[in-house]
Amino acid sequence: MSDQTIIEQCAPTLAGIKTGSLFSVKFPDEKTAVQEIRELNKKIRSKGLRAIPVGVQKKRTLIYLYRPEDLRRDFENPEVLAILKDRGYPCESVSGCIVQLVKRLAGEKDFPHEIGLFLGYPPCDVRGFINSPKDGVKFVGYWKVYGDPNRARQLFAKYKKCTQTFRKNHRLGVSLSQLAVTSI
Repeated sequence: MSDQTIIEQCAPTLAGIKTGSLFSVKFPDEKTAVQEIRELNKKIRSKGLRAIPVGVQKKRTLIYLYRPEDLRRDFENPEVLAILKDRGYPCESVSGCIVQLVKRLAGEKDFPHEIGLFLGYPPCDVRGFINSPKDGVKFVGYWKVYGDPNRARQLFAKYKKCTQTFRKNHRLGVSLSQLAVTSI
């Protein structure tokens, strides 16, 4: 798996401005996938990041790259907890929620709508999508926005700028582990 792929798909998470990102990579076999994800974790763990495989389909592995501390903080929000509880998640631990998400990803044809909570999306937008994916959409960018479109536009612009900056710096020779920001 190339650092360039990770930067393209995960720059805002690497920069510490987004809780998590999902991306898929084609591996020749499961052993290679496990090996490369371990290597990635060696590069990013000291920065407060973690990468885990959350699904496999047709030799493509879906990888969740996230900041565990940010996810814990996000899951302290009562609105987030309410959505997760409504969807059958064991809210006693973040790791239990991740295990449940992996089960849902394996058992459902489509992505579970609550997946946005694991990526740092605003709970009002996740709730809006769960209630009606088509009705009430105010803006579409990295996700469908049902809440504050102005705030979303600013955030999306920040994500785009971050990705451009990481892409440029990586081309100039800055490594993935140097680009990743340490969590505070």
